[in-house]
Amino acid sequence: MTKKERYNKVIEWFEANMPVAETELHYGSPFQLLISVILSAQCTDKRVNLVTPTLFEAFPTPEVLAVATPEAVYEYIKSVSYPNNKSRHLVNMAKMLVEEYNGEVPSSIKELTRLPGVGKKTANVIASVVFNIPALAVDTHVFRVANRIGLTDNSKSPLETEKVLTKYIPENLWSIAHHWLILHGRYICIARKPKCEICGLTEYCKYFNKKNKKETV
Repeated sequence: MTKKERYNKVIEWFEANMPVAETELHYGSPFQLLISVILSAQCTDKRVNLVTPTLFEAFPTPEVLAVATPEAVYEYIKSVSYPNNKSRHLVNMAKMLVEEYNGEVPSSIKELTRLPGVGKKTANVIASVVFNIPALAVDTHVFRVANRIGLTDNSKSPLETEKVLTKYIPENLWSIAHHWLILHGRYICIARKPKCEICGLTEYCKYFNKKNKKETV
């Protein structure tokens, strides 16, 4: 099977079996989603969704968050990963929004990555989810699943993975493909023990076919 054929089959399967795929982070505005995505780095969406309701209530706008101290923010997010760093990022991010963007979340990936705590992955998520800009964010799930299935050939970095995926996946599908791969990685193609027995992609999966070949030898 060629790489192009594998991509076509995988895309066809997702379109048929997961026509709706969206972020599982809870948010009510671009500002809230930005906070949630920053908090989700190396942390589960489930954990982030547990802490954000009270955080959003305490800091409802960039203007309120901008005048807070990292120590005050820390008390609301201390159960997520790296709370000290993220507390500082959130306050400084809000300050930049107020000082340079009139309190509004910018839409361009270039401007988003200027914000403290916002890397390429976070910027891609905000651009695609909030502003419908074609972008494909690569997190740990996307990175792992793409390599396992064979959509990439043992890519060494998220950026390398992003370049390959955006080359073979049509631009109009970039945003949903990000969610396809995340959700597949979160619930089926899990890190330690992928649930191949209930996966609909095994026919096109390099990992599964390699494992099967070994077991039948």
